[in-house]
Amino acid sequence: MLSSFKGKLVRNGEDRKAVVCIEGNIASGKTTFLEYFSKTSNIEVLTEPVSKWRDVQGHNPLSLMYQDPERWGMTLQTYVQLTMLDRHLTPMSASVRMMERSIFSAKYIFVENLSRSGKMPAVDYAILSEWFDWITTNISIPVDLIVYLQTSPQTCHDRLKQRCREEEKVIPLKYLDSIHQLHEDWLIKQTSFPLPAPVLVIPADHDRQEMQNQYEENRDKIIAACFT
Repeated sequence: MLSSFKGKLVRNGEDRKAVVCIEGNIASGKTTFLEYFSKTSNIEVLTEPVSKWRDVQGHNPLSLMYQDPERWGMTLQTYVQLTMLDRHLTPMSASVRMMERSIFSAKYIFVENLSRSGKMPAVDYAILSEWFDWITTNISIPVDLIVYLQTSPQTCHDRLKQRCREEEKVIPLKYLDSIHQLHEDWLIKQTSFPLPAPVLVIPADHDRQEMQNQYEENRDKIIAACFT
């Protein structure tokens, strides 16, 4: 159930639990990160609701957006904003929740990229921005830590080619460059948008085994940061 806390809607009894958002470029290793921590007791993981973005009553807005972002960018991002809000508000079943991305990166990275690249009309950007501002003003969306998996665009591009997801076949390196720069401006330089939580940066250009070593090395730091 929802109740009110400091003028915002919150889930009852969940203000003492911790939320970690895993941010990074496409193919930065977020799924591998979440798979690793899913084996830790009292941690729940929530992946991006990509299956919903691929099938809305038989339609695939994710694929449509990659094919024609000027026509379908607003459509997809409206649904992304809704489904990510639903992820944030889902009742927690563990002391720590780790989420793949967040409603913040949906707006600060992907909506912003569509706007800056000229592929989202100004009116669409304004409407999405007003929706986002209303949500974050009126609904409590606590985040205790952001883990940024920092990868080079070239590494991400190489991984995309290896995993061969249908919608991602049309993603050029230039697009990954733009997404990378927006992450850097937000999470490293901290010059673009406000941070909802402290940031832990993990270099993520390594292979799977080395990345698992990195996660093991940072495990205690991540858990401790949740409750400081």
